[in-house]
Amino acid sequence: MPPRKLSPESVVTAALEVADTHGIEKLTMRSLARELGVEAMSLYHHFAGKEVLLDAMVDRVYGEVALPAADGDWRAELRRRSLSVRAVLRRHPWALTLMESRRAPGPATLGYHDANIACLRAAGFSAAQVAHAYAVLDAYVYGFVLQESTLPFDSGPEAAAMISEEPFGAALETYANMAWFAENVVLAPGYTFDREFEPGLDLVLSGIDALRRAAGTTCPR
Repeated sequence: MPPRKLSPESVVTAALEVADTHGIEKLTMRSLARELGVEAMSLYHHFAGKEVLLDAMVDRVYGEVALPAADGDWRAELRRRSLSVRAVLRRHPWALTLMESRRAPGPATLGYHDANIACLRAAGFSAAQVAHAYAVLDAYVYGFVLQESTLPFDSGPEAAAMISEEPFGAALETYANMAWFAENVVLAPGYTFDREFEPGLDLVLSGIDALRRAAGTTCPR
């Protein structure tokens, strides 16, 4: 069988599949070469090492995000963008800790940040307001994705099973407010942690809007 023909795009695609399926800690140049059915040295014709490959992988992830338009309603655009970021990170959970860590960002990464800044600038936000809004919005989205990926339950039935066991169930007898929250929120019909994302996102966007209004900025809704 002739050697498999590789390209940078096919290598990144395979690397994403390994990371998505097995976790980023399982991705090495050797494991990726095995996945592709080639010798490890073949990969170095396209990527000088794992860090360069990670740069390309993160850039591919950024490229999957729906970018906000500068000529649209800033709030609607950033809401749509935030929903997209969450969906992308749920497909690629390993990327969460790498998104802001790359020292050699690619065009999709740079384009993503440029589009977000452009959206806020077009709406009339000052430099300080852009910095505040961008930081708190990403902190919320990234933080929520991290939290939902580590919670021991997502739904009411899953929570009920956990509460019925020690030591969590016994703790509710001592902490009355947690017991109240469990009864009225977590164990209420239809509860999922997933449903908290969009109301929380709207609270963050309302806070950003309040910030610009308090500063006297007159920008379009």
